[in-house]
Amino acid sequence: MRGGALPPALLAAALGLALAFVPRRAIAPGAAVFAGVAVAVSLARIDPAWADAIFYACWASVIVTALSVHLPRPLGLRAGVLLAANAGLWAGAVIAAAGAPLDLAKALPWVLICLPASLLVSRRMGIAIKVVASWLVAVSVLAAALPTLIPTPGYVGDHMQ
Repeated sequence: MRGGALPPALLAAALGLALAFVPRRAIAPGAAVFAGVAVAVSLARIDPAWADAIFYACWASVIVTALSVHLPRPLGLRAGVLLAANAGLWAGAVIAAAGAPLDLAKALPWVLICLPASLLVSRRMGIAIKVVASWLVAVSVLAAALPTLIPTPGYVGDHMQ
């Protein structure tokens, strides 16, 4: 789960789920800030030595963003936009570090999951969104932890190398 469109797409999906719980007036600015920051950061040149730190930060951002759906009170406009800026920063950084520009085009539309998700929240079926967000947390924890815990060919050298 290194490089490509998958980490930014999961981050965009987590943001879309989080935007389903913000006030409706915060959805469009949040999605726009996410896309703008992601595109701007993806154009930056990033030293390959920073790739591991960027991936860990991306997975941490997926976790924090997905967990925001479990807050007792919904995020407001400012917090929603700040969450979107953070998600855009790390999505763009992953693309700049190890992806292709087309990968960002594949990942950005996932933020639009906020539209059907907000419909479910408005119909008092937000628990389904919380279950999906919890799944994203579990996947992100595994994606961040497994490469460092289990020597797998391609991730960590083993005794034969």
